[in-house]
Amino acid sequence: MAESFMDRFRKGLERTRDILNADVEDLVRGRRPLKPEDLDAMEEGLIAADLGLPATQQAMEVLRARSADIWTGGVEAMRRLLRDEIRSILTRPAGVVPFTTRPWVVFVVGVNGVGKTTTIGKLAAAWKSEGRTTLVCAADTFRAAAAEQLAVWAQRTGAPFHRGAEGTDPSAVLTDALRIARSKGHDAVLVDTAGRLHTKGNLMAELAKMARVAGREIPGAPHETLLVLDATLGSNALNQGREFAKAGGVTGLVVTKLDGTAKGGVAVAVVRELGVPIRYVGVGEAVEDLLPFDPAAYTDALIGS
Repeated sequence: MAESFMDRFRKGLERTRDILNADVEDLVRGRRPLKPEDLDAMEEGLIAADLGLPATQQAMEVLRARSADIWTGGVEAMRRLLRDEIRSILTRPAGVVPFTTRPWVVFVVGVNGVGKTTTIGKLAAAWKSEGRTTLVCAADTFRAAAAEQLAVWAQRTGAPFHRGAEGTDPSAVLTDALRIARSKGHDAVLVDTAGRLHTKGNLMAELAKMARVAGREIPGAPHETLLVLDATLGSNALNQGREFAKAGGVTGLVVTKLDGTAKGGVAVAVVRELGVPIRYVGVGEAVEDLLPFDPAAYTDALIGS
């Protein structure tokens, strides 16, 4: 199981790893020490992988400060230093311990098209495999297709499903879902929320209202707010993250579509800036391709070991 986990991680980050390794593979073949221009090539690779300027600069400061080690140790020494630095950026305290109360209420937020609905379906399936019952709540009542897609996922995973009529107040739909989950003893509630950033003032006010409503129905709810970001958007994903972080309450990140991008470094950029941990990463279309995030495994897959 551990092998297939790492295999999927590595496959998902293959295109990013190619960018980072392209300039240094010649050095391995040439068996020569690194020179200052080799560090410049690595810096360009980190920026191309959308690690972000602040994280790239932080990593390069370490590499330049340890240039003597790199000179004697070559590519492997550089990779080791880079792995250690990126791992330290990605390692954040979880902040919450899941399933410490019932029902465990999780808001899933993010703009339309980043994979919120798919993430919810995959999470419901993963939690079912752990023996938990998860009610899926379609609280994006302005996009009928979102509720229909979510209903398909709920059916596939055998998860109970609740939706309201199109245009219904999302907080009313949420209230009903939480009362159903409490009365039936469900372990968790996954709440799909609207993702209309072009009306972001209204959207953020709506999310804040839903959080107040949830807290009235279930003490401490929402217990987690997971922000879903699309890795293929690169630095634009970071811009989206900033907007949602301003609204407050984001406790963790889900980075999707890592299998389709050369910009896997964006995960490092968003964690460094937003200060919240990545909880899950998506590396494919299959249900089992939503993986719990492991900073060490991610870093090894990103840089190469």
